[in-house]
Amino acid sequence: MTDPSPLPGRQPRAIRNALAILEEVVAAGPGVTAKEISAALKLPPATTYRLLNLLVGEEYLVRLPDLRGFALGRRAARLSLPLSTRPPAAARAIVEHLRGNVRWGVHLASFSSGRLVLIDADRDHPPTDEAVLARYPYACALGKLLLAEQPDWRAMVRELRGFTNHTVVGRAELDTNLREVASTGVARQCGELRTDRGCLAVPIRDHDTGALVAGLAVSGPPDRIAEPNTEMVALLRKHANRLAPLLS
Repeated sequence: MTDPSPLPGRQPRAIRNALAILEEVVAAGPGVTAKEISAALKLPPATTYRLLNLLVGEEYLVRLPDLRGFALGRRAARLSLPLSTRPPAAARAIVEHLRGNVRWGVHLASFSSGRLVLIDADRDHPPTDEAVLARYPYACALGKLLLAEQPDWRAMVRELRGFTNHTVVGRAELDTNLREVASTGVARQCGELRTDRGCLAVPIRDHDTGALVAGLAVSGPPDRIAEPNTEMVALLRKHANRLAPLLS
């Protein structure tokens, strides 16, 4: 069968070279220079620099602060399947303590792979399937936390699918929604995935860098989630702060 849209000209070689550069950065470790990559792969310096600039522009690589070397970027983490890492016992105890203080479901998700990965889901209040949450992050509170942190959330969303009449699928409305999440540090969805369930989430940030590493959420009736829930948000933040040094 003939390929209906074969890659023209030099594109296959350029793609192979770009993938080889990514492999070389992984093999050599953070800080490898363009000169070292060029020598290791036997690529002309001009080709190496051109592909490095492309990979940096697409966020698969980053230039280290001293501008001498390169390291894997944010999007490179998405090239591997995320591992569901069980949080340490101390973290699970904090989540369990929160469950003992609320009647709603409590879920803990990791963002360390650049994607939403549930690492402690409430067995008594099962969440929506993790694959759905990861594929449609704009429709869940934990996903909104992750999207609000991105330079451009569109890079992580392939399609805006409406699950219910409440799902926010308008780009302008989602833009506004995510800016509010970034501003307030609180994300919520009210019946966007299921009409009978809503979710409220707060970020967990690296203790030293402030980077988003995880999210802590409660799920419950959407009409109750829509309320200000000042005390609930304070309780979530209190537990998120306790979790931060354990998940950083």
